[in-house]
Amino acid sequence: MNERRCIVTREARAAGDMIRFVAAPDGTVVPDLKRNLPGRGCWVSAERDLVDKAVAHKLFARALKADVSAPPELGARVDDLLARAALGAAGLARKAGAVVLGAAKVEAAIRGGDALLVFHAREAADDGIRKIAQAARSRAGSAGSPVPSYKLFSEAELGLALGGANVIHAAVLAGGPGKAVLKRVAVLDRYRGGRSGDASMVAEVAGKDGAAEDVE
Repeated sequence: MNERRCIVTREARAAGDMIRFVAAPDGTVVPDLKRNLPGRGCWVSAERDLVDKAVAHKLFARALKADVSAPPELGARVDDLLARAALGAAGLARKAGAVVLGAAKVEAAIRGGDALLVFHAREAADDGIRKIAQAARSRAGSAGSPVPSYKLFSEAELGLALGGANVIHAAVLAGGPGKAVLKRVAVLDRYRGGRSGDASMVAEVAGKDGAAEDVE
């Protein structure tokens, strides 16, 4: 009952793996990330190239059965909303004390089994990423629980969200706020063409208690 059919691929997938779109009062197509806007909706798998295809091939008008227009920048708009949701969740986790900053603290959180996920700024040096990845591999080897890492944001974006200067490496710690961050970040990563396998990992971490049911 929770499955929806993608208007591009025609494949049925879980609603959590898709993005709902509706027609705004002015006739433009808008994303409904919380899946609660009124009116007829249609669904696209949460991947940027599929949203772009739906726009290019005018699939929204057919699916919504209305004379609607999808702006060319719709795919970029969805990306921006997903990024804001992920950074917003990370900021809330930081306020709750569930984020540590700096390579040394990130490594310690990983080795101690406290890290749920790791952020690397786009500007992060390969050597710094390699050292943290080694700690993650060591932890996975002893506990069988890999720590996913993401390079989705710039140093400035991470600093603004996490309230720090020169944020190159950060770890989100396990717990309620961390689960919300993980779910939003995994959706953004998948939308940008990242690892699709995160969906099952997120379901395992967040599904039991319903954490972060919406992506925004």
